Amino acid sequence: MSSFAGRIGTMAYGNAVLLLVATTLLWGGNTVAGRLAAGEVSPMVVVFLRWIIVAGLLVPVLWPRIRSEWPVMRGSFLRMVLMAAFGFVGFNTLFYIAATETTAVNLGIIQGSMPILVLIGSVVAFGSKVRLLQVVGILATLLGVTLIAAQGSLDVLLSLAVNPGDGVMLIACVLYSGYALALRNRPQVSGLVFFAVLSVISVFASLPGLAYEMATDTALWPDMKGWLIVLYIALGPSCLSQIFFMRGVELIGPARAGVFINLVPIFAAVLAVSILGEPFKWHHGLALLLVLGGIWLSERKAGS
Repeated sequence: MSSFAGRIGTMAYGNAVLLLVATTLLWGGNTVAGRLAAGEVSPMVVVFLRWIIVAGLLVPVLWPRIRSEWPVMRGSFLRMVLMAAFGFVGFNTLFYIAATETTAVNLGIIQGSMPILVLIGSVVAFGSKVRLLQVVGILATLLGVTLIAAQGSLDVLLSLAVNPGDGVMLIACVLYSGYALALRNRPQVSGLVFFAVLSVISVFASLPGLAYEMATDTALWPDMKGWLIVLYIALGPSCLSQIFFMRGVELIGPARAGVFINLVPIFAAVLAVSILGEPFKWHHGLALLLVLGGIWLSERKAGS
């Protein structure tokens, strides 16, 4: 029986599609977990516990490799601190703050804008050339995000009465897009080792925010339900999904693997409606089509 389970596990670990679908399902589930965490555990407590659990799992296993590859990372330590502070701690803090103010459906759809934000950032930071289809894709995605922020109402848009949670989520996506752009020049070490070191840095980077919550008496530590949410966030979206995604990239390459990220807003919407009972309104559907359509247009190769 154990050998059969082992063969199934080996086959699954060699199936890029299965791994990448599981990755995006876990990421979509993070939007639901963020909503469930509201009122159960405060944002900085979630962030701190999330990364201390991940670091506690990865560092002991990878310690020999971390030691051997540390000389390659040492010269980029400041860059790694900034990547962890903005991409991991900053993004996650704003994500969980946004989750207290807006719906999981909105969180997922706005999160779907990140590939476009990365494209815009690559133009600004690296002078990457943009094709006409990519410009159209950018405009379509931004229109979709605007539709969500305006809650499908022209009056809301004209009065600039945007849901604060949607605005916070968009800022979080900008931070994570900056992290994604910084990966272009990351130290040439194994992805898992790099992720493990960033998780340790993230533990320390989350301490000032945690100290602020404790000083202002807003820190909310988890009870049993809260711990289940935190464990899902740490083990699923934070740890397993990263391993699955890196393996998927290894099997089929970053370009093909990146397309699967488009599934995140879809899974987020389905899970939010089915688990949380959130309403799925006409503007959610239209925004989802605009975001996914924009990404599809931006990823089409010239002449295809």
